[in-house]
Amino acid sequence: MLSVVKNINSILWGNFLIVFLLGVGIYFSIQFKFIQVFEFKNSIKNLFLKEKDEKMGITSFQALATAVAAQVGTGNLAGAATAIASGGPGAIFWMWISAFFGMSTIYVEATLSQIFKRKNNGDILGGPAYYIEKSVKNRLISKGMAIFFSVACILALGLMGNAVQSNSIGVAFNKAFGVDPAIMGIIISILCGIIFFGGIKRIAKITEKVVPIMAITYIIICFTIILLEYREILNVLKIIFKSAFSIKSIEGGIVGVSVKEAVRYGVARGLFSNEAGMGSTPHAHAIARVKKPTDQGLVAILTVFIDTFVVLTLTAVVILISKIDFNNYSGIEITQIAFSNSLGTFGEKFIAIALLFFAFSTILGWYFFGEVNVYYLFKTKKSVNLYRGAVMIMIVIGTLFKVETIWELADFFNALMVIPNLIALIFLYKKIKRGVL
Repeated sequence: MLSVVKNINSILWGNFLIVFLLGVGIYFSIQFKFIQVFEFKNSIKNLFLKEKDEKMGITSFQALATAVAAQVGTGNLAGAATAIASGGPGAIFWMWISAFFGMSTIYVEATLSQIFKRKNNGDILGGPAYYIEKSVKNRLISKGMAIFFSVACILALGLMGNAVQSNSIGVAFNKAFGVDPAIMGIIISILCGIIFFGGIKRIAKITEKVVPIMAITYIIICFTIILLEYREILNVLKIIFKSAFSIKSIEGGIVGVSVKEAVRYGVARGLFSNEAGMGSTPHAHAIARVKKPTDQGLVAILTVFIDTFVVLTLTAVVILISKIDFNNYSGIEITQIAFSNSLGTFGEKFIAIALLFFAFSTILGWYFFGEVNVYYLFKTKKSVNLYRGAVMIMIVIGTLFKVETIWELADFFNALMVIPNLIALIFLYKKIKRGVL
């Protein structure tokens, strides 16, 4: 099974999707006059705007917290490690490139999700499926694309994606505390189930409290390690930039990694981390209470910045500073060893605990994104309850998989989400452009 998925991913994540993702990001950056640079200040300002109607939706900050909760998870801690192990240090450079242009893509996604959101019995419904079905004039094609996206989203995030998160938690806690991964899976599943049945407002209230605390704590620890090893910073940056454009052996056992592999794993893991272009976080931005759609589009830009340029970059620098042998470890174990090299056994335990909070909040966010699409497809609360049960089961099952298999499956389903979403963005972006420029 693994070899089949790998072969499919080599096609999906070959030149096609990489060029498609980067191409759309570059195109939108030009069309919106590099909004991710020149409107960045307003992105921060819009984060604290409040609307009067508190009965409908959630605040901009809660939407950002839910989006960041979904983005900042295994992709930052384990994803950075697997990207470096598979694509070399140069993969981090291509993560930065995909994130920079992805900031304009996520601006378009979030704004369109606001434009096409709907109200249903006092609830707000929104997300890519709702704008995809309006993307092309042929109703049959657009509806088919929307259904395809919804199915891919449920599989990619709600089911397989959350298995990725629980897998990393299980591995991390087993290594740090000797806890059986399956037991961790059962505990996480029960805790998540309690929150799932509280709906999006309960999820938003938890993420707005947990995300800032966990992010700030993690950033402080990373900065502490980097300051202790400050003499290595320039060397690490040099390795990242050199490896992005050349085939070269480096310390740590990565030999002969090609530029193509650096780009492939950089963009793929970058997408898994910041989700720009994938169509996941717009589900959170759709239900934010804002005066106009573009207000939330600007807030969405911040999520990619926080995810990739702050959290993921700090993780990558700590890993590269450690100079560990990548051939002996995989996934979250690489990150744990890297932190342990600087902080001793505390580092290993800290990463396990940090990952628990990061991945747990990501599970909440991804569960909600999947729920929106379950309701889009079936429009019944019974189907949502069945989905909740399926997610809880997958959280447990995820702890039993090998890490390589789970990551390859995640890449596969992520790719399926990207295609209809990007096509819709290309057809609809002019609706934003007319109202902004």
